[in-house]
Amino acid sequence: MQVHIPENFTELSIRMTEALADSGAGNDTVMERRKVYLWRERMETLLHGINGKRVECFHFGSQSEGTTTPGLHSDIDVLLSYKFANIMRDWGDWEAGMWNLLMLHDDLTPPQQYLLQAIDNGSPEPESRLSDIFVRNDHGQVLLSAEQFKKRLKDLARERAEATQNGPSVSYIPNWDMVCAFHVRKPLPEIQHWINRCRGRNWPSAQLLNAARVTSCFLVPAGHPDSEYKREEWRLSPNLIERMLMFSFNMIQIKCYIFLKLMKKTLFTQIVGDSITSYHCKTIMFYTIERTHPCLWVEHNLMFLLWRCLQVLRKSLRMGRLPHYIIEGVNLFDGKLSRVQQRRLLVYVDSMIRNNLQDVFYIDIDEIGCRLQARSVRRIGQAGELGRICLSNSISLLLKFDCLASLYMSLRGLLNKKPSSNTTFEKEIQCLLRNAFEYCTNVRLKNVALELIKHLYSLHISIQASKCLRLQNAVESDIIRRFQYSLNLDVASSRLKLASLLYCSGHIHAAVRVLEDVERRYYRKVKAVCGCRYMKGERDRRVLGNTLSGNCVKGCSELTFALCVKFFRQESHCIPFILLFEMNRNITEEEVAQRDFVDKQWMDSAEVDALPFLYYLQYLTYGRLGERNKQIHAWRTLESYLCDARTSINRHHNETALNLVGHIFEMEGYYYCALYYYRESLSVYDTNNAANLHVQRVLRLISG
Repeated sequence: MQVHIPENFTELSIRMTEALADSGAGNDTVMERRKVYLWRERMETLLHGINGKRVECFHFGSQSEGTTTPGLHSDIDVLLSYKFANIMRDWGDWEAGMWNLLMLHDDLTPPQQYLLQAIDNGSPEPESRLSDIFVRNDHGQVLLSAEQFKKRLKDLARERAEATQNGPSVSYIPNWDMVCAFHVRKPLPEIQHWINRCRGRNWPSAQLLNAARVTSCFLVPAGHPDSEYKREEWRLSPNLIERMLMFSFNMIQIKCYIFLKLMKKTLFTQIVGDSITSYHCKTIMFYTIERTHPCLWVEHNLMFLLWRCLQVLRKSLRMGRLPHYIIEGVNLFDGKLSRVQQRRLLVYVDSMIRNNLQDVFYIDIDEIGCRLQARSVRRIGQAGELGRICLSNSISLLLKFDCLASLYMSLRGLLNKKPSSNTTFEKEIQCLLRNAFEYCTNVRLKNVALELIKHLYSLHISIQASKCLRLQNAVESDIIRRFQYSLNLDVASSRLKLASLLYCSGHIHAAVRVLEDVERRYYRKVKAVCGCRYMKGERDRRVLGNTLSGNCVKGCSELTFALCVKFFRQESHCIPFILLFEMNRNITEEEVAQRDFVDKQWMDSAEVDALPFLYYLQYLTYGRLGERNKQIHAWRTLESYLCDARTSINRHHNETALNLVGHIFEMEGYYYCALYYYRESLSVYDTNNAANLHVQRVLRLISG
């Protein structure tokens, strides 16, 4: 196959692949991103399921595809599919007891858009009643309004935080796009038409097309910008099919797509702002791969392949339309790129093609332009390769950190039931455990179910032990032995809960052995993870890179995270008494009113960072054993840790840690020193802080 490729493209292509690898777009990092985000979507689906919600979660977009770099700052895209709704293609699809919605489409409805007619759930007849999300059209049909649906979601989100709306997304989390949608499980003519069009081509493969035939699509709340019914319309989105297409990309195709997005964000933005999106880039890639022979997709052709992508974009700009790759009749420029912007971008893209893409040297994201201008094709020596490995490992650590923080946050929400009694709470935990065990038969969710069971089981055993101590019964060795099932959740938190239980039940020597084991695990740097507070800069990959402590090659394979240690009220007999004050940290109702949505989920519990709690427990246990030197060492180590500015990035509950060291001084009889630390705690948070109670107590002791 004869294709003319400019002479300088080969060397520049090699530099480009190296620059992308140096920027965090290597094969290992791409696969790690996919692995983590697919794990997250399974875990989030499971958490909804065991809580009785019929919701399936999907992570789409750059993060789950692995098609991003740190400099692109890609958002997290999540789609929540409501499984309680039955989307009907015709009247024969009606199901009793379901929320039935009939898809309507006529000659006046734009391609990809549908209206959803509400159908009675008791009989296959049109719904006649209106509500806050139902409207009536000119034909008298009751429709589910996409706009009103998003308004209700926004109202519900206000309970957590101020929500933002962007297209079909209603999100209460910064840098997240959260779309609520409905599954369409029935075959669709739009998808079949695309499958027929693609048959016999090199790409997509016949296997992929066969899988696409039985893959669900979604209806998302978004209308066509020029439609009369844009407030009521729902957009058909083949996200899962597009994911299959993306997952079929080889590494050169992935790098080409990433580079196209880098150009979009750095170069095209100067011409047309944010009007060109990643989805436009993805569609251009689909057409380019379809029309380019597979033998050309090799490393030394990357520059030429990018050139081909720009030719596809130039042709679309000349025609004034970029067709949707799968759904016929859809112009992706509609509502995004005006005619004036199209002409302006066409002039620039045409200039780039004629100048052999020289503007790529001006891409400043991830220092790509500087890397491309490097004299040598490859970086010299081991330093370059080591830097790449360290970057890859730090990105991997950041992904795992976010994953753990998200899980911990979700668990906190799941367990925030505010039960009326110990028995009620214990039964709820048992119910959640049973539900999680049922998912172990699900091949897709089995692994995440087993992971969740460890967290729930640890809490269940701790509650049982606390109940024994409350009834002044000895904690059975079987309960302690079962605790060990969950010890490998992280570096420290489960072991510290076990040590606390052993201390409170009088097994001091056993508690010391567990604490010494935790201390050994902290011989390297460990990253603290909290699900309720975020420290500024803790998600900086350079900070996480320092966690590797110089061992870039092997560091990422080690478990380097420690969750905060959390105790519910139902575990109150398993903790040192000073932490009981953390469960009653307010002294006025006005303080409670100041708590936000997240605070309300954890402030009635005791939550403490792992390392300060380790030192505090060591002080107590060594004191019980009469080992004064070790007790003083633990005391001074805790005080030194809190005074070290370098450890602040790992202290999510700094006020609680200061309360612990203040209590040590109080137990030692140094009341003014204790008062100093309690007041330091109040300087961190002056309300909803148990230090207010500690100050009152110490002042009474001082006054005699």
